[in-house]
Amino acid sequence: MTQTTDTQYTPLHAVHEQAGATFTDFGGWQMPLKYGSELAEHKAVRSAAGLFDLSHMGEVRITGPQAAEALDYALTARVSAVAPGKAKYTLILTESGTILDDLIVYRLDDGSDESAKEYLVVPNAGNAPAVAAALAERAGSFDATVGNESAETAMVAVQGPQAARVLGAVLAEAEDLPEVKYYSSRPATVRTAEGEVRVLLARTGYTGEDGFELMVGPIADPEELAAAATSVWNALAAAAPGVGVELLPCGLASRDSLRLEAGMPLYGNELDLGHLPSESGVGMAVPLKSKETDFVGRDALLAAREAGTGTTTGQALVALRANGRRAARGGYPVVDGEGNRIGEVTSGIPSPTLGYPIALARVDVAFREPGTEVAVDLRGKAEPFTVVELPFYKRQD
Repeated sequence: MTQTTDTQYTPLHAVHEQAGATFTDFGGWQMPLKYGSELAEHKAVRSAAGLFDLSHMGEVRITGPQAAEALDYALTARVSAVAPGKAKYTLILTESGTILDDLIVYRLDDGSDESAKEYLVVPNAGNAPAVAAALAERAGSFDATVGNESAETAMVAVQGPQAARVLGAVLAEAEDLPEVKYYSSRPATVRTAEGEVRVLLARTGYTGEDGFELMVGPIADPEELAAAATSVWNALAAAAPGVGVELLPCGLASRDSLRLEAGMPLYGNELDLGHLPSESGVGMAVPLKSKETDFVGRDALLAAREAGTGTTTGQALVALRANGRRAARGGYPVVDGEGNRIGEVTSGIPSPTLGYPIALARVDVAFREPGTEVAVDLRGKAEPFTVVELPFYKRQD
């Protein structure tokens, strides 16, 4: 994860302090690691609902007649094909095809005016400045304006099978909530004790469960932003008991275990500046066959595809299930049956939901097929693991 020189605090930092959170540095931000038991927080999201502060994430707005064309060039996705109110997972690459960040792009305009296209790009925490700068540079030859609103925006997420019930209790447009489908967004109003707060409501998340992300802002005044975000947070927390839902505030520890069970990559672990998408489990975010227009990194990816990188040569990201009880951790070597190093674990945990250790690892492509037996060097002892399909966990709809 890219680090910043100065410690940053989200608009909800005081709320977390009052709740007794344990903090950790994440991309230069002081973020809640947990509030009590990270296992309880994890289980709350899987069985009921959890409340997350995502205000460290970036928000970059792109507007203008050629906003879509600018993003088509800047990112791997065909942003021009995204319908109004919809969202798209995508990547921003370097010229050499490695991953600067993974992103979600939301289309905000209603499509009625071709000269008024509007998109919101949400990059990861420590990468937001670099992404904003890259977007501004790449949009330079297009009729589009790029504005970094990260410091003026807060984000709160409610995730879990009961997330819609909690949100419906505070949303002025509660009757429209079923119409907000997965990977779509719309403006909404949250009723709080202090008054109504306008948000951008998105049905997106990073836990493998149903859930919503609420973007508050942009609000230029930091105190006003903190007040609005706190009102939204408190409204959701207060509403949960009234609708019979156990809602716990959740920190980065449970967010990491939840996303890993769902097979979702984390920048700095599975994604980085040193590897191509095909080597990082996100090749599906690069539609080389259907996207014939030029984008930054495309030539490098075409050359890599021709060379078979990530498919017949080099490495690929795989899912591992432990045959025993010991968990692998990021950085541990993956070895073959002869003890030869064939890769490295990128993330690993004892899965709270599944009851056995799981991991993601980047290994030589010869070992990528599900059912392949490998081992992880756990401090000098080779423990057996099996390559399996992703995701490890998938919710039952």
